[in-house]
Amino acid sequence: MPKTKDEFDADRDLYSGLIRLHVLHHAVEEPPIFGLGMIEELNRHGYRISPGSLYPILHGLEKKGYLRSDSKRNGRSIRKEYRATPLGKKALAAAKGKVRELFRELIEGK
Repeated sequence: MPKTKDEFDADRDLYSGLIRLHVLHHAVEEPPIFGLGMIEELNRHGYRISPGSLYPILHGLEKKGYLRSDSKRNGRSIRKEYRATPLGKKALAAAKGKVRELFRELIEGK
């Protein structure tokens, strides 16, 4: 049975924190990241996210000081590339412990 718009929006709210962590992880481990590349990466993991949803996430992480961006010319267009800041790296390290604990509870039943 297809999901209603309300069910879809509820799932999006539930997964939004996971998406932010995923983005931050790639910004730390595989810099630089950029919007379209992250959309493709998130799609590979089953997240369906549009540019209209991802770019506010990137801007929000930048505003909080977790990411910094640089504009790079890519042919005729200019692309924004993002890298994790020291604060972003610290935040991801702290989140890993919390995710590990949650994983144990959800998956391992501990």
